[in-house]
Amino acid sequence: MNLNFVFLLLASTLYLLPTKSSAQSTDQQTAVTASSAHEFLESMGVVSSITGRGEMLEGTIRAMRYTGLRFIRCGIEDGIPVAAMNQLHQETGVKIAYGLLSGGTDLENLIATSRQLAKSGALLAIEGNNEPNNWGITYKGQTGGRDGSWLPVAMLQRDLYEAVKRDSLLKDFPVWSISESGAQTVPVGLQFLTIPTDAETLMPPETTYADYANCHNYITHPAWPGLHDNQTWLSASPGADCPVDGLFKNYGQTWLKHFKGYSESDLLNLPRVTTETGYPVGGEVTEELQARLFLNLYLSQFKRGWKHTSIYLLRTRSNEPQHESYALYKSDYSPKQAAHYLHHLTNILKDDAPSLSTESLAYFIPDQPETVHDLLLQKNEGTFFLVLWGERFRGGADTISVNFGVTQQAVTIYNPTVGSDPVARYGKSQSIELTLTNHPLILKLTD
Repeated sequence: MNLNFVFLLLASTLYLLPTKSSAQSTDQQTAVTASSAHEFLESMGVVSSITGRGEMLEGTIRAMRYTGLRFIRCGIEDGIPVAAMNQLHQETGVKIAYGLLSGGTDLENLIATSRQLAKSGALLAIEGNNEPNNWGITYKGQTGGRDGSWLPVAMLQRDLYEAVKRDSLLKDFPVWSISESGAQTVPVGLQFLTIPTDAETLMPPETTYADYANCHNYITHPAWPGLHDNQTWLSASPGADCPVDGLFKNYGQTWLKHFKGYSESDLLNLPRVTTETGYPVGGEVTEELQARLFLNLYLSQFKRGWKHTSIYLLRTRSNEPQHESYALYKSDYSPKQAAHYLHHLTNILKDDAPSLSTESLAYFIPDQPETVHDLLLQKNEGTFFLVLWGERFRGGADTISVNFGVTQQAVTIYNPTVGSDPVARYGKSQSIELTLTNHPLILKLTD
């Protein structure tokens, strides 16, 4: 057995100690505005063919109910009946991010299907081509993508955007750009949502492609293989420090030809989604470690500004059996550890109604380690949940104190790698001490 894995399992044991009132003065507490728990849950999605390539609607419905994931990314290449997507939505509330995907160019089909999904309330967004660097297209008689000209790809995405925005039913739905814009072979400007007037591109200035940038920032990459501390946190970075194929390499300075895009300061607020990410089981990455990575992944992505994140893959396809190592479910629809842990996380944070506004809470983590991250959430009924996650995937642990600006009347601790029920409860607390390794702990706060 891998000794590092044994250590990680042992280190994940909780040490939760209620402490006396902190010596830290309350004026050093930082008031943090909470994010909506509902919005965080809505950000969590997965790639699935629903009924295509060996997947079955009954199994997809069961899997989405269990994991609590809120959207599926799919497209016209899968040939999914609209009735099946609508049934999925009606029975689970899951929405559909629907796109052209690999090699697709049939805008008429895309718009017609998207309209049907919009009428039933099932549509989330409309997406352009999937990885044109791997899947070339032929549009209006012109072949493009891969190592050829990307002008046909650009014209198709422009036309997609215009078709959506002039449609009275679809105009308010977001358009997601193509994935892998960093692979452009010629400067067509796909590193922008709208081409600036001063950009030197083959497509005209002010051409609009999308409302959201779209990346496949897998948390492992040939240039960054293996396990690392801060694996998911760094992969979610919008800046040049991202070690994988992230926002900067697609929208800041393209990774293939180094075409200039947005500045790093502009990237911080660029509307963005991830339509594929993940980490396959293999080598030192067991199902247990994959499950912990996936918990952290959704949290890091949301905290660092990604509106939606879709993990690849719900269940492997019959034509790609080797991809089961990425999936949440095996081919027989038996759940892997990641499915169980996501079930626990979404149950703990369950919040079915959006919040019109959220409030602030003062808290402080003295000498917060680089491998510890925090996300304050608030449910619609007003309860705060402070999520803390460790990113030590090379071993070790961080012991921290969380000091509150106002004494909490009760603190309830949850660990999604254990279950959906509390693992500890404390009464009045000004400070809580925690030990974090490589997964989240969730604090329900009652003041």
